[in-house]
Parts: sequence; structure tokens; C-alpha cells
Amino acid sequence: MAEKKRAVKRAPKPAAVEQPAPSPQKAGECADRSCPVHGEVRPHGRVLSGTVVGAKMHRTVTVVRMRRHFIPKYERYSKRRTKLLVHNPDCLNAQVGDVVKIMETRPLSKTKHFVVIGKMVST
Repeated sequence: MAEKKRAVKRAPKPAAVEQPAPSPQKAGECADRSCPVHGEVRPHGRVLSGTVVGAKMHRTVTVVRMRRHFIPKYERYSKRRTKLLVHNPDCLNAQVGDVVKIMETRPLSKTKHFVVIGKMVST
């Protein structure tokens, strides 16, 4: 006989997402369905950080992550960068020059697989 399907409980959102960055909007006014705090997107994986270098697309920012790559022949490191297209929710509204925290999520478009979850406090 067929068994009844059990209702699957959703896991709570990660601690990095529970505390949204301060914004001028109220919590109920965020109408973005892809917002990690108020919407339906569930970020997962590691929390990464990077610098916003472009914000010319609608709800999308370009984030650069710098890394060091070891070259065994010369026993030295070279600087390399990774550019990611990241979803920028209305309630966080990251601008060019901001250092942001991002997390991986399901594909939001052909090239967007990350979402901004907060701004880092710069000193």
C-alpha cells in the first residue's frame, strides 16, 4: 500500500541572514521575492565577502573577490580576482564601494547564483 507523504519542515534560515542590515524601509515593505530575509530565497553554503564594483543592473551588483594563487615554479603568490553577479535586494541596497557579505543560493538567472545578505561595517 502507498504510504502517506509527510510534511517536510523547512530548516530555519542561517544565522547570517536572520539579522538584516539597517535600511530606510520597514520590514513589511520589501516586495522582492528573491530577498534572503523577506522573500522566498534560501541561501546556503559559505558566507563570502567582496567589494561591490558595479551596480548598473536592476537588483544586481558585481562583486569582486580577491585571492592569492601560488605559483610553484617561482615559489611566489600572484593576485587573482573573481567577479560574481550577485542579487541585491531592495532592503539592503548595496552601492559601489561597499564591502558586502554574500551567500550561494539557487540559480536566480543564467549568471546569478549568489545573494547579498548584509553589508560589512567599514572602519
